[in-house]
Amino acid sequence: MMIDLTDTKSSAVNAALVEARHAIGSPALGMVLTLVIVTDESNQYDSMKAAVEAAREHPSRILVVIGRPGAEITPRLDAEVRVGDAGAGETVVLRLHGELADHAESVVLPLLLPDAPVVVWWPGRAPETASKDRLGVLAQRRITDAVAAPRRSDWLEIRASGYTPGDTDLAWTRTTTWRSLLAAALDQRYDPISAATVEAKAGNPSAELLALWLSDRLGVPVERVVSAGPGITAVRLATESGEISITRPDGVLATLSTPGQPDRHVALKRRDAAELIAEELRRLDPDDVYATTLAHAAEEAKVASNGASADASPAAVEAAGHEEGTVAIGAVAGASTMAESADVVRPSDEESASAAPERKSPAKSTGSRSPRAKDPSSSGSSGSSGSSGSSGAARARKRSGGSS
Repeated sequence: MMIDLTDTKSSAVNAALVEARHAIGSPALGMVLTLVIVTDESNQYDSMKAAVEAAREHPSRILVVIGRPGAEITPRLDAEVRVGDAGAGETVVLRLHGELADHAESVVLPLLLPDAPVVVWWPGRAPETASKDRLGVLAQRRITDAVAAPRRSDWLEIRASGYTPGDTDLAWTRTTTWRSLLAAALDQRYDPISAATVEAKAGNPSAELLALWLSDRLGVPVERVVSAGPGITAVRLATESGEISITRPDGVLATLSTPGQPDRHVALKRRDAAELIAEELRRLDPDDVYATTLAHAAEEAKVASNGASADASPAAVEAAGHEEGTVAIGAVAGASTMAESADVVRPSDEESASAAPERKSPAKSTGSRSPRAKDPSSSGSSGSSGSSGSSGAARARKRSGGSS
């Protein structure tokens, strides 16, 4: 059912929603969140379609905010109310004309579901500091997309300096399956890693975030190599016994190669916006791994520019410290997997906290280190090993974050 409202107000939109629910015989609210999409006419169809698909997994009220600013335009609100057409939930398209476009929060606030989380998504151009945006301040989760937005050379520093818990980016979400697969590969036997390479199409933000994550986790130099695409095409980890690699030349099927083992084929399809948004809506808590990667990006930029670059926000630094303190694992010489390293390094429940540094000292003194002091499996990979030897890594797992 669809109701068109011209030159209306928020109270009339609310009344139309109630009327539509009663008309289709569904007066009860069964939605779990409000998803606000801030976009323009050129992107509204694709973004709304993705949100409706995601609403099948996360029933939500979708508010599409389209601004049409202009001093010569008479302020006016037009709305389309759609209930029961597709997906689970309600969709309201709000077109704000004239000066009203600069005060979108006054229209959106009365339409938010009571006592439910609010997520704001910018499918295209996004504010530099999402948490300070007029709509961003209403949300517990703020989603941008560096792939779709016009990019600046310092976009990573902007994201790092303006990071607030609850911020995320679909460029980061696209790396989830890559990070999960890499974490699973390093849950098996491997030699110390000396270098890494990420191959991707030129200017791919997801590839840059993946390279920074690897650099932060492994403590080794990570080379960026330009390929023909699509998206990220390969990640290679150099070891003494050979190369651990994941290659995906077609954007669909990847090949995992490890020294001394047969190649394995893994489904690694490039996901569409609906799948990415659905993943982000599964957890609405802050993503500490993303914050750690942004803080590392700020550190690298500062070193490269001799201190001229902006610092990471205090929230990003704090989240990085918290994440490192809770999931950091030292690599122990002789351990065959990161899971075994975790079991050796982590003090048992019976040991006092003061004994922990003594247990960690062998890892710091060894000359052959695998990951620096962090376990890539702490990326939160959903593909953790089922063997009993992986219990340490399983305890250390946190959220991984998407696939490019």
